[in-house]
Amino acid sequence: MTITFNPIGTIHSSYHVLSDMPIQPGSNYSTPGTVEILPELTPGLQDLAGFSHIILIYHLHQSRRVALTVTPFLDSQSHGIFATRAPYRPNPIGLSVVKLVKVEQNILHVDNLDILDGTPLLDIKPYVPEFDSPPDFRLGWLESVKGKVRNTCSDKRFG
Repeated sequence: MTITFNPIGTIHSSYHVLSDMPIQPGSNYSTPGTVEILPELTPGLQDLAGFSHIILIYHLHQSRRVALTVTPFLDSQSHGIFATRAPYRPNPIGLSVVKLVKVEQNILHVDNLDILDGTPLLDIKPYVPEFDSPPDFRLGWLESVKGKVRNTCSDKRFG
C-alpha cells in the first residue's frame, strides 16, 4: 500500500542546521516562527485563533535513514525508535505542540518552535488538554531524565 500526503504549508523558523535545534518545543532554546498555509486552505483556519496551542504534524524532510533502535538525546542507552521521538523513523513524521500567538490570513505566528526552517507541514490540530493530556500516565525510560528537556539542545547524532 502506498500512502501519499501533500504539504498544506511550510514551517519557518530560525533553525537552519539540525545540530542547533532544541530537542522539543518545551525547551528553553525554542523560538518564535511562522507557519505559512497554502492560500487556498485559508478558510480551514477559521476559529483556530481561539486556541492557545496547536499541534503541528510535519514531514521530517531532512531525516535520511531509518533505525529501529537509537540512543536519544536524553539518554546514553539505546531504545526502540517507537519509544523515542527521534527522527530516524520508518515514516519520518514529526509532531510538536506550539503556542499559537496570532493568525493573519494564511500565516500562523507561533512560539516554542523546535522545527527546522522550510519543513513541510502535513496537518494542524488544536491542542485540547481534555483530549490530549490523560490524567494517569507513565513516562517509561524518560522518568529518569524528567525536567532535562528544557536545557538540552540537539547535536550531530541525527543530523
